[in-house]
Amino acid sequence: MVSEVARQRLDKWLWFSRLVKTRPLAVQLIAQGYVRVNGKRTQQSAKLVGAGDILTIAFERRVNVLEILGCAERRGPYSEASKTYRLIDESEASS
Repeated sequence: MVSEVARQRLDKWLWFSRLVKTRPLAVQLIAQGYVRVNGKRTQQSAKLVGAGDILTIAFERRVNVLEILGCAERRGPYSEASKTYRLIDESEASS
């Protein structure tokens, strides 16, 4: 369920949205510079993100570009988590 919370810590958002398996893994991904918020690299796990922000996440075998639609209140099932973001097609992002 997407909550009324306007902003959330980046590491917590990545974990709640089920893009990473654990919160420490989210912290590591951010600290190593694999996450961009609105086109700018960040290494701060505590950076606040919310609806409208664009994330670029470089995983081992793929790069995901997504728009945050909201924040989750908890780490729920995938069906709930997938409502917190929208994947952006690479061709759409570059135009």
